[in-house]
Amino acid sequence: MNAAITIRSAMLLLLSAPLCVQAQQGQTQPSAPAPAASAPLLSVPGNGSNEGAASFDPTVAGDRMLTPPPVSGQSYPLAPSSEEKANYIRGGVIFDAAYSDNVLGSTSATPVSDVSYSVFPTVTLDETTTRLHTLLTYAPGFTFYQRTSGYNQADQNVSIDLRYRLSPHVTVSLRDSLQKTSNVFNQPDQGLGVAVSGSAQALNNSIVAPLADQLSNTGGAGITYQYGADSMIGASGTFTNLHYANPSQVPGLFDGATRAGSAFYAHRLSPRNYIGATYQYQELLAYPTGGTNQTQTHGILAFYTFFPATHFSVSVFGGPQYYNSGVQIVAAGVAPIPAANAWTPAAGASLNWRLPRGNVALSYLHTVSGGSGLAGAVELDSAAASVGRQITPNLSAHIAASYANNGVLAVSTLGGHSALASAALERQVGQHVGLQAGYTRLHQTYYFFSANPDTNREWVSVSYQFSRPLGR
Repeated sequence: MNAAITIRSAMLLLLSAPLCVQAQQGQTQPSAPAPAASAPLLSVPGNGSNEGAASFDPTVAGDRMLTPPPVSGQSYPLAPSSEEKANYIRGGVIFDAAYSDNVLGSTSATPVSDVSYSVFPTVTLDETTTRLHTLLTYAPGFTFYQRTSGYNQADQNVSIDLRYRLSPHVTVSLRDSLQKTSNVFNQPDQGLGVAVSGSAQALNNSIVAPLADQLSNTGGAGITYQYGADSMIGASGTFTNLHYANPSQVPGLFDGATRAGSAFYAHRLSPRNYIGATYQYQELLAYPTGGTNQTQTHGILAFYTFFPATHFSVSVFGGPQYYNSGVQIVAAGVAPIPAANAWTPAAGASLNWRLPRGNVALSYLHTVSGGSGLAGAVELDSAAASVGRQITPNLSAHIAASYANNGVLAVSTLGGHSALASAALERQVGQHVGLQAGYTRLHQTYYFFSANPDTNREWVSVSYQFSRPLGR
């Protein structure tokens, strides 16, 4: 508990720590500050529907089209526009300390509190040419626990995002990310845990496992072709894999995988108004004990997006979705999940508002999705919100929240719901040093999380970051 009090005290001192530095700066006329390295708290790659937005304006008739958020496959960015930089290599190291009042989740009869310490070296390459945008990030990590030292971990985090413009009207995108961890909260982004997406085929990552060795891989590819002044077509494919190295650490959760593909048509009614339709196919796999649960879905969705400016968009989509679910292989003595097939509506909406000193993103989604570790595919209702604000040139704030209800198809009692809320502050001290502090609350109600469904986590960190222009 003393460690928890220490962390809380550090959070209170965060805002006052740099005051003496600012007072000294106020005595002289400061020169324009050098751009700070992108801070780990607010630097989240992915630009949603606004890829390349700085080079054109969608409100100008005859300019090239944007890819609407329902079919872009990207999450909305959390960083204010002023913090994004291209043609840089960034690196550094992050040290953090965290207190959690329930590190083991429902795997323990009573909540177990602990303090952890982590270190994350990071390196990011962000390069843009006339045709290619490359974003490559690698962040290994090491975490040590005071009381539950048997869960000390070594992490691996690597991601790559490529966008290549084959011609003025054809763009190809490739992305892949790999994460090896035993605690999704002990990550370079401090486990804010909320990715807001306008996609009609968003991934389901709503279940947070307790301390458990897990390996996850997510990838995708897409192509868009603007064949007319106001017409675009495109196609994409995605995959995910989730593997728990020690199933005894996650009773009630299982390995899973998804394979998905889609094709879309979009038409620009006016510089600000887009309509279109998309066909989606999914193969959703779960591997409960003794069997393989396979679900296939087919959906046809119509969408509308309003683009009043490059930094603002509102989208809605909806349509029918058909699913067919059943267990392929069942071991002796294991009760299978009943086969099921039905038509169900799929729908969603999103808003993204990007300002030089802040961001707001909201989303809602109802669809059949992968089970995020459950015994089969689920009917998912999810909502997410993220708000970021550059309060002063050196102080940023971010809050985020998400809710998800997962009902396993044909066996709703195997599902449940989860809610996550987080808040964080970041203070930049000089050009290279950042101080961060945050709080996260997680509530999960599933049959295997019913004993200790709540987790509260507080953390503080110090980061050193450098940024170097490429080619200079």
